[in-house]
Amino acid sequence: MNRNIVLAFFISFLVCFPMKAQEGSPTIITLDDALRIALSENVAVKVADKEIERTEYARKGTYASLLPQVDAVGSFQRTIKKQVMYMDFDMSAFAGGGESGETPSQDSGNISSDAVPSDDGSSKSSGGIEVGRWNTYSGGISAMMPLVNAQLWKSIEISGQEVEMAVEKARSSRLDMVTQVKEAYYSVLLAKEALNVYKEVYDNAMANYSQTEKRHNAQKASDLELTRAKSAVSNAVPNVFNAESSVILALWQLKAVMGVDLDMDIDVAGSLEDYGKSMLFDVNEAEAMNLDYNTTMRQLAIQAEEMANNVKIQQYAYLPTLAANFAYSVNAMTNDFNFKEYRWTPYSYFGLSLSIPIFSGGKRLNDVRAAKVQAEELDLQRADTERQLKIGIRQYLNTMEARMKSHAAALDAVETARKAYDIAQKSYNVGRSTITDLNDAQLGLTQARLSVSQAIFDFEVAKANLEKILGCDVTGEPVFWK
Repeated sequence: MNRNIVLAFFISFLVCFPMKAQEGSPTIITLDDALRIALSENVAVKVADKEIERTEYARKGTYASLLPQVDAVGSFQRTIKKQVMYMDFDMSAFAGGGESGETPSQDSGNISSDAVPSDDGSSKSSGGIEVGRWNTYSGGISAMMPLVNAQLWKSIEISGQEVEMAVEKARSSRLDMVTQVKEAYYSVLLAKEALNVYKEVYDNAMANYSQTEKRHNAQKASDLELTRAKSAVSNAVPNVFNAESSVILALWQLKAVMGVDLDMDIDVAGSLEDYGKSMLFDVNEAEAMNLDYNTTMRQLAIQAEEMANNVKIQQYAYLPTLAANFAYSVNAMTNDFNFKEYRWTPYSYFGLSLSIPIFSGGKRLNDVRAAKVQAEELDLQRADTERQLKIGIRQYLNTMEARMKSHAAALDAVETARKAYDIAQKSYNVGRSTITDLNDAQLGLTQARLSVSQAIFDFEVAKANLEKILGCDVTGEPVFWK
């Protein structure tokens, strides 16, 4: 690799990178700013709020079942073929046997004149009478109101619990969102810290390359050392590019969970070292932790209440129901369409309807049994969920304790590795050590610095997930941190 080409490439990279950052001043946000924006812009939070609104409307709709249900009805009926009514009567009076000596007309209304002799010698009509008219109009109102309905009353109570469930689910969405925002924010800080480390490695590699080249020109360094110095520079470049890409991706992830435009130019404030100063936690305080505010357990508790009420609803199916009914209508029957001449006949009634369940083929009994089994399933699920959550608490506590110890050890390792690198660099400058020794010292320093950042990141992520399990409020502090 030609020296001039290498220097030109790396100088152009170092110049363009700061210029890219200076094209527009990004908006610097803190963790509190990110959480505040996410609470108002996150899609999951908005959907959860809409679900609360929906259940509120559903609850109000259930209350409407207690009020009278009034409907207006109207109908028109055109008769295609009229019904025929048959009647048995003695025709002898119409055959001239009457005192008046008159005979009935053969065309009197819709009554047929055909007759057949009966067993006793009299005659009976074999025809019929057409009933009704061609047009029938009807209009009115009807009303129904439940007076005694235990199932309805209990269902209203369940609708109120559904609103409570929606509120708790909205709280769960906020807790999930807070954890995601924190993890994304810490990921950006970790990526930026790694970028700083790899840029420093690159700067050291360039400085070592320049020093090796001077020594090589003075015939104090071999071609092998010069080649290794060039190799160290070449190996440092991909790490810088990868770290820069990680910062960009981490910022995209943060903007995604915040619910803002991905093209928005933002940057995070602070560094992981700021959080490393507060990595203090007393493991003995873990005994005071409980799941009273855990959103999953609260949802299961609400579901248990709903299941208990559902059992009662099925049991209330055995109880009688009483409802009040009212109807008022007007009717008209005509053979023409002369509306002004219609005679409207009113009809109305009021009544009580009592329904007493007697036999349903065992359906009500099986419905009660099914509801009880479902409640028992929920109890088993609740016990298992509580056990898993307690395991999660212990895991996060163990992670936090381990990362506190790792952080302390990594800080000592960084101090030792930096001293070792300084000694190796000075020894290399005076020719007492090789470039390999210097690269090994640089590698140890890099690993130690990354270990410090990784320990802080893991601690904060575990802490955020622990707060989520404990159900800590979005703006409040957990009990064990006060």
